[in-house]
Amino acid sequence: MDYSLLLQGEPEQGAMSRQQRLYTALRAAILQGTLAADTRLPASRLLAQELGIARNSVIYAYEQLIAEGFLHADRRGTRVATLKMASAIGASAQPPQGLSRRGRAFATPFADVDTVQAFTPGVPSLADFPIARWQRCVAQSWQKVTPEKLAYGHSAGEPQLREAIAAHLRAGRGVVCDASQVFITDGTQNSLDLCAKLFADVGDIAWIENPGYGGAANAFATAQLQIKGIPVDLDGLAPQESDWQQHPPKLIYTTPSHQYPLGSVLSLARRLQLLANAKAVGALIIEDDYDSEFRRSGPPLPAIQGLAADAPVIYLGTFSKSLFPALRTGFIVVPRALADSVATMLAQCHPRGRQVEQIALAQFLHSGEFASHLRKMRRLYAARRDAMQDALHTHLGDIATLYGGASGMHLSIGIPSDFCDQRISDTALAQGLVARPLSAYVIGTPTPHSNGFILGYAQVPCEAMDAKIAQLARLIRMA
Repeated sequence: MDYSLLLQGEPEQGAMSRQQRLYTALRAAILQGTLAADTRLPASRLLAQELGIARNSVIYAYEQLIAEGFLHADRRGTRVATLKMASAIGASAQPPQGLSRRGRAFATPFADVDTVQAFTPGVPSLADFPIARWQRCVAQSWQKVTPEKLAYGHSAGEPQLREAIAAHLRAGRGVVCDASQVFITDGTQNSLDLCAKLFADVGDIAWIENPGYGGAANAFATAQLQIKGIPVDLDGLAPQESDWQQHPPKLIYTTPSHQYPLGSVLSLARRLQLLANAKAVGALIIEDDYDSEFRRSGPPLPAIQGLAADAPVIYLGTFSKSLFPALRTGFIVVPRALADSVATMLAQCHPRGRQVEQIALAQFLHSGEFASHLRKMRRLYAARRDAMQDALHTHLGDIATLYGGASGMHLSIGIPSDFCDQRISDTALAQGLVARPLSAYVIGTPTPHSNGFILGYAQVPCEAMDAKIAQLARLIRMA
């Protein structure tokens, strides 16, 4: 095979490095079937010579694809993995449904307030945020403001922020989009509320992971959808064939990069099957890419949204975890076919404003400050995660089971069913410890993983971790 043909049509060097171009081209060829399962790829040295690029670029592309499950290497060489692309359940694929009747009328923002104490999940280390650098971006943004920017602004968000987010997602998460598909929201809860009202009608079925994020359940319940909890396991969301046949969904909410609350990562095989079956029943997948910035055990799997050109996926993101919650800025990325309709609807019902902050955030992304901050936080959170794991093994290793740890800013622990996690949580809160009970995250039927706690480690310094966990352990054992 002439591998140089794979690079035709790929972005030029100025837009993407050679190793990224090769990685993207090989991944596309595998997903499209151009490179069939078990195809042996050339040795890195030979392919580098054929393409006229550095051998390290080829090695990087191969290693990334191996880590993501597209390739595997053994004594026979580097070969294409068998992905079992799509035995879609049901008849021919259907296009994603359009806007709901409710979505054509109104949208209601949803807000939630939390108290930051030891182990509060979902809150970054605010003491380590580079306030001075952020203040410079905000000041520079105000210096450039014209009178026009003091008006209501565009309902979709500031164009330069939408451009910056689209570029960040293409490079960092493999999301296939341009700025016209990106819409700025007031955070993930606002995004979920919009999705529930724009893309489903009263009585439609919505799937949510079980145990799963209560904010999604609240948004769907407010929209009067039928909620069905789908169990998760160590590979993430695990729907059965009977679920697709008996309860075909209109919306599927999933947190594939770091399942909330258990922390599992949705496998590549599950992602591909979910895409195939969603297409077959005409469902939209709501991909909440929660905590994808803080992956620590190997490279993150690519976003579900980027695995197929026509993926029926609404991609959700926020800066509340990567920067700070008070920024109240999130975004959704919609399929290209729905972008114009969504823009029209949001123009009628979506809150506007905060142009200065959005311009400052765009500058923060473009300048490299955002990437620099993420690198620092990854190191910090890795150390605090290790400290929490060590403390949990020391003080609760005989009764607690640890979940997650590969990503994010929290760990979950399971405890025996004869302990009441809700009662222990109430006692801990009175002593300044936030140990969220897993039982509160059950969507429908309790599962074997629904008794225990979610413990955030982002705000707890390493030197304080052991004492805090010891305090919690005493409360658990007293119960």
